[in-house]
Amino acid sequence: MKENIALREPINYFLCPKFEKTFSFLGKKWNGLIIDVLLQEGALRFREVARQIPKCSDRVLVERLRELEDDGVVIRKDYPNSSLIEYSLTDQGKELAPIMHAIHSWSEKWYPSTES
Repeated sequence: MKENIALREPINYFLCPKFEKTFSFLGKKWNGLIIDVLLQEGALRFREVARQIPKCSDRVLVERLRELEDDGVVIRKDYPNSSLIEYSLTDQGKELAPIMHAIHSWSEKWYPSTES
């Protein structure tokens, strides 16, 4: 028996602003990889992050790290009397771990080839 479509409530396809913002920063080129590297490696210096993502230019990496810092996902730690600067994830950034794991699982299932 066919369901009466007119009795169903219409579906609201407008994106929630928070959902849209999340996908905006996760979907921005290099952000996901930066987050993934920091999840896997912990606190890293700029050069160490850059080595892990060699196709990302230094200029873009600096830009993305600043944006992720502004979004509260990454923290930049300066050490007094030293040129040492480290980047790590905030608690907010660390909470992305299950999401990143799910993305890895999904991509392994649907993109099994290692070709670029």
